[in-house]
Amino acid sequence: MSETFVGIDVGGTNVKIGLFDAELRLLSKTSVTTDADMGPEVVIDKMAQTVKDLLAEADLSLTDIVAIGIGTPGPARYSEGVIIRSTNMPKFKNVPICKMLNERLGAPVVFDNDANVACWGEYVVGAGKGVEDMVFFTLGTGIGGGVVSSGELVHGCDENAAELGHMIIYPNGRNCNCGQKGCVEAYASADSTARRATEALEDGAESSLAKVLDEKGRITSKDVYEHLAAGDELAKEITDGTAEALAITCINMLHCTEPRRIVFTGGMIAAGDLLLNRIRHFFNQHIWTIKKEDKIEICVATLGEDTGIIGAGALARHKYGQ
Repeated sequence: MSETFVGIDVGGTNVKIGLFDAELRLLSKTSVTTDADMGPEVVIDKMAQTVKDLLAEADLSLTDIVAIGIGTPGPARYSEGVIIRSTNMPKFKNVPICKMLNERLGAPVVFDNDANVACWGEYVVGAGKGVEDMVFFTLGTGIGGGVVSSGELVHGCDENAAELGHMIIYPNGRNCNCGQKGCVEAYASADSTARRATEALEDGAESSLAKVLDEKGRITSKDVYEHLAAGDELAKEITDGTAEALAITCINMLHCTEPRRIVFTGGMIAAGDLLLNRIRHFFNQHIWTIKKEDKIEICVATLGEDTGIIGAGALARHKYGQ
């Protein structure tokens, strides 16, 4: 028998599936359309069949599977293996996904939030490898994240810990989609970075970004960082605001869990050092002076598009491996 772990990353459009050996080496992977509108029975049947197909291609069988890890967007009751609902998969309501996969594949299933799964992947074999404490931020349409403390993911009493994007950094600040005011997500996500630039232009600010808004009808965070690189002053003001909000959040997390590394991922990280160096600058500007914080590293994720399946496979190994 070959010790094999399955990692499944469920998205509203595609499901990514990978097979891993006991050392978390990727044996094979594939991606299939989710077909969420067909309902949970059809989707989970498709997942199971895809796993079987991958096993056959690798000359493995169901008996070689030690465990299966799966990550999906929340909300869910992760310890019970139940998806409560999903904005990307509206027919998924109170779906016992772990039980259903177990019935089809015969192996135990561990289940977690997709951001936690990605965090765990980076912690085990990516940018967090070799440390015991790590904080993980995903910068996209919103801001998600995960926290590893003393070698374990932090879940909280109702399994919704590490909603890092909804830490309030500016009381009574900008409205956030969550209903709070002043969340870091309202200032520092890719969407809010672009939105703040658009609002500034609409208020009369001068910028080379005005031409982009006129021609395209909208601005993206990529546009903002491209114009920052070209020396645009408004782009600098907006990206400084993004970086400062993230730096303040990093400081708050430092004082909560004292991570050795803070890792960033997501589309906006394509800005590279234009963003990361600004975060470090504001971090050093705002951090306390009573204790030197020279051990903490602020860095980018390393696993790329396979983070979800790697993290899911790693979670399966963590819970059920030897």
